[in-house]
Amino acid sequence: MDPVGRLYLDAVAEDSPVPERSLRPQLLAGARARRRPAAATVSWAAPYAGRVAALDALLASAVDDDWSRVIVEGGTLQELVAHLAAKDGLVAAAVGAPVLGPPIGAGDALGRTAEMQAHERARSPEQTRRDWRAQADALCRHVAGADPDRIVSAGGPAAPVRDQVLARGLETWVHTDDAARIAGLRLPHPVPEHVHPTADLCARLLPWTMLLSGLDGTGRTLRLTLTGAGGGAWDVPLGVEDPPGGPIDAYVTADVVDFCFLLGGRGEPGTVAAELGGDVGLAGDVLRSAPALSGP
Repeated sequence: MDPVGRLYLDAVAEDSPVPERSLRPQLLAGARARRRPAAATVSWAAPYAGRVAALDALLASAVDDDWSRVIVEGGTLQELVAHLAAKDGLVAAAVGAPVLGPPIGAGDALGRTAEMQAHERARSPEQTRRDWRAQADALCRHVAGADPDRIVSAGGPAAPVRDQVLARGLETWVHTDDAARIAGLRLPHPVPEHVHPTADLCARLLPWTMLLSGLDGTGRTLRLTLTGAGGGAWDVPLGVEDPPGGPIDAYVTADVVDFCFLLGGRGEPGTVAAELGGDVGLAGDVLRSAPALSGP
């Protein structure tokens, strides 16, 4: 089943209490109309396309007051969508896809977000939503013919196109959850085949989150076990230039969704339920540094 269909079937229980100011009635009404799926794309970009479709389904049910409601970090729902469009546009520019909105003046995430938010404040929420979705669809269509291993920079560290798009999927997932929580909705997680590559990206980012946090993991290796649908096990060299295959120094076991959200800047490292083993100090450092790459 496509992610939007799963969203509508799994997100809302009709016989459960309706929180005050919930979007549930509108979402249920919208279920009968069914939102269109994300643009066709390659399998490695499907986690991003799936979260785009899920967020679009949520936005389709928003009413006027919802768009001006503060969602996260002082930003309204309309500003949040503009922020996502800004970062999607930076990836689009990096891979040669069409870029919507004003010409890119700032090549960093904060600067481009400010440009997009200023542009969208003068427009209706529906125009903001429409252009964000068109930008996402254009990116999905373009990467279907792109080399997933080509290294590009999109307002941040250089990374393969595949990882840039996976990172967009993770952020869209996190912000969809932000919006749903404020609306009093419980949304289903992505399907396991979309969670797993996202978790793989998060595992591979750990040497960089350590480095950015001022911690040197060179010569050390972590066994990361993520439980739940879409999880798995990874042996992660914690130095950014370390080859794989070193002896295991530390162990972390955690829920796969909790871990992805920790990397995405949601949740405090000290409150994530995790089992630590081996060098527990090193394992703790890995968790504490995990959110270091999350940002605007």
